[in-house]
Amino acid sequence: MQLGFGLDDIVDRVRDGVEVLGVSVTFGQHDLAVRLLDAVTDLDRPPLVVAGGSLTVRNERILLDRYPNLLICRGAGEPTIADVLAYWHGDLDVGQIRGLGFRDTARSRTVLPINLSRRTATVANRSQTDMWPELDLLDRTFAHRGVAQLESSRGCTNYCSFCPRGHKGQWAAARPDALPWLLRQMGAVFDRHPDLNRTIYLVDEEFIGRGDDAATRALQVADTLAQAGFTWETSCRVDQVVRPDRDRAWHLDRGHLWRGLVERKLRRCLFGVESGVTSILDRFNKETTGEQNALAIRTLTALGVPPRFTYITFDQLMTAAELRQTYAFQGRTDLLLQPQPQLSVAEIIDGVHDERWVAAHTAGRPFYTGISYLLVGMECLIGAAYTRRAEAAGLTGRADPSMGRVEARYADWRIGVLARRSQLWIDRNFALDYTLKSLEKILTGRPYAMVRDLRRLLKDAAYQLLGTMLDELSRTDPSAADDGDLDARCQGAADILLIQLRSDLAPVVATVTAALPADRRDILRQEHRRWAAAHGWQLINAADPCGT
Repeated sequence: MQLGFGLDDIVDRVRDGVEVLGVSVTFGQHDLAVRLLDAVTDLDRPPLVVAGGSLTVRNERILLDRYPNLLICRGAGEPTIADVLAYWHGDLDVGQIRGLGFRDTARSRTVLPINLSRRTATVANRSQTDMWPELDLLDRTFAHRGVAQLESSRGCTNYCSFCPRGHKGQWAAARPDALPWLLRQMGAVFDRHPDLNRTIYLVDEEFIGRGDDAATRALQVADTLAQAGFTWETSCRVDQVVRPDRDRAWHLDRGHLWRGLVERKLRRCLFGVESGVTSILDRFNKETTGEQNALAIRTLTALGVPPRFTYITFDQLMTAAELRQTYAFQGRTDLLLQPQPQLSVAEIIDGVHDERWVAAHTAGRPFYTGISYLLVGMECLIGAAYTRRAEAAGLTGRADPSMGRVEARYADWRIGVLARRSQLWIDRNFALDYTLKSLEKILTGRPYAMVRDLRRLLKDAAYQLLGTMLDELSRTDPSAADDGDLDARCQGAADILLIQLRSDLAPVVATVTAALPADRRDILRQEHRRWAAAHGWQLINAADPCGT
């Protein structure tokens, strides 16, 4: 639907004659999925429907109760799709389709008066070596100002408590044999869109992975991308940079790896630090510490790796003391360092532990300027260990199928007020910030740098809001019964900041738009006008009590 097709177009195509319909549904699309499935199942000759994507696994029970004939893909799609086709041709029973959730309607008629939900075994990531995509939609994606994505691995090496995905701890890499051929084919499509920068986004959850050959494989993939003429971005865990249980030799090897990846056109890498407070990291089961995160941030930036970070500012089980520590960590100016290409890897690995060395090489910017989105709160996703812990604390409510989560309140109601006001701030500025983020992906050179600087103004205002609200929290009795006064004071602070932000952004947006290509210039001008003209505070999902 991002490529110009509407819901009616899809239903019309199915009505014209489709035997097997595959639907991928992600967060925020439950209502669209229900409308589509209702329309399709009401047809005289409905197709066999297979639904996949992150949200369907979270809402599996809800969907199967409503659509007993629906098949839900619970893992990587390739083996499930192959088996669905075999089932369609009568070569397999439905219970033999790998990675499936379904209703065993035949059995339920003879054994029980209700349908039984069944699941078949998924295929482990390590057994899937061919994960390269078809390219039939790439040209159309570029025409709609999209970007090119690939996976070079699947899964993750850890078990974060907020992640409900079934492949936690199951990491495996694709065989890179086909990558040169695939990149040549992608390059031919890029050639038809010369105005796009040649960047490929590796959407790996964990690019480097594990094993004795992890570094060798990572460099091989990077070499292949660079030799094909592409810059690239990806994601990785902090423990691929700093690990307290490894010796200096390991850290030197990792330092050379990261510097080697930059030399091979790594444009940016995302790291999910999620917190700088060790007690919170323990609750998240990140298997990292605040000090480890700090050393990793210093190491990456000194090595010249262009990072971006995700950070969960609020979580339902946090204390006010933890929130203050979070605020302090986000404001630290001893984490983001100036790139030091003239220094050896050894000098950097040793230097990041020396506070005087750090002070001499700091970039002078607070850490929050490197966080992709500030002020975000924990989402209690269905099936996650963190959600079960919040439920045990009596903090959860009803399920919210639109986002695959459950409602959850905060143990400290004051933090709940701050989290809700923060979400209102995020939603008020989200479209503009996301437009800038999208422009970053397709720009290079000076326009790219200018857009990044523009986003920093939004981050500055968000951080200032958090500090002001923390002051208001400190003046509020946690045992008070009414949150109205604290909420009003937080809203007043946000109102004042937003007026100032409008004034600060206007001249900078004018300067940036003048440096953009015409089509990008129009996009930014239009979104900035819309943002500046908007009034009031409203959640993007207005009926969503979780506020995210």
